[in-house]
Amino acid sequence: MPNFIRNPQDFWSGFIFLFVGLAAVLIGRDYAMGSAGRMGPAYFPTMLGALLSLIGAMSVARSMFRSGEAIGRIALKNLLLIIGAVILFGILVRGAGLVVAVIFLVMASGFASTKFKALPFLAVAIGLAVFSALVFVVALGLPMPVFGPWFGF
Repeated sequence: MPNFIRNPQDFWSGFIFLFVGLAAVLIGRDYAMGSAGRMGPAYFPTMLGALLSLIGAMSVARSMFRSGEAIGRIALKNLLLIIGAVILFGILVRGAGLVVAVIFLVMASGFASTKFKALPFLAVAIGLAVFSALVFVVALGLPMPVFGPWFGF
């Protein structure tokens, strides 16, 4: 690592934010932008990507002035648990419905935490599932099953 980078954690997290944000801006260029009052399909990802890029650039700049710890080893097991939980959510949401998929997402990704305890995580999972159903299905009217066809609904 070069000497001018004093905080490798900030540098690499900022680099990832900058990369993902710029990718969103570049991908959004293929769509109509619109305006703040009448947003096109590119407006939200472009603005979000620009903000993410700005945060990333600030983090990279900060890494050169503030000291920090070196990067530890990658927690591969935890990374795979979280990625697997997201994939499981995508598989379950159509067949089992939003509520079941969110509960499985929270519980499966919770195994990545060293502080995992079944009851508190289950309470959070149920609360998040109810909140998600109220926001996305009831309030926004998204055509998403609360409980899917696997349960006969």
